[in-house]
Amino acid sequence: MDQLEIMRRGLDEMHRLLDRAVDGMTAEQFNFRPAEGGVSAFFSLWHYVRTEDNIVNFVVQRKSTVWLDGGYDTHFALHRTGQGTGMTAAEAEAVRIADVARWAEYQARVWSGTTEYLATLDPAEFEPRRVTIRPVGEMSLWDGLWSMCLSHGYRHVGEIEFARGVQGLGGLTI
Repeated sequence: MDQLEIMRRGLDEMHRLLDRAVDGMTAEQFNFRPAEGGVSAFFSLWHYVRTEDNIVNFVVQRKSTVWLDGGYDTHFALHRTGQGTGMTAAEAEAVRIADVARWAEYQARVWSGTTEYLATLDPAEFEPRRVTIRPVGEMSLWDGLWSMCLSHGYRHVGEIEFARGVQGLGGLTI
């Protein structure tokens, strides 16, 4: 298995876990913020999906994001280019969802776009190609996709599971 196959399989599995983590959740459950601390399941998911959309589309491919192309920023009344990085607790609390079905559409479009991009990627680009991801800095394409998309996504699966658990929704079964 080469690097590209590892990346493809990893992102496919992480997408599957995120999809399963929120499957069937209502807007109220998505927006619930645990009294124990942390963020809502929706904030965590919004932050991650927006991050992947920004990195794969804008940073790596230098094209518009699914977020802007689909008018999701306007529909959800959320920041055009923001994704939660650096937000205060009050700002994060204000990130809420009402239209779960439209969110699922956006999320599926981001997953699909990432899969399509990886299908065309030449793995020889992973190390020599450099990308700049703000506010983190410059890194190889591999490190950008691995750390900012793949491993970052697994962290948010855990946050969503925590929010599910404190609501009595149960955890994921593999």
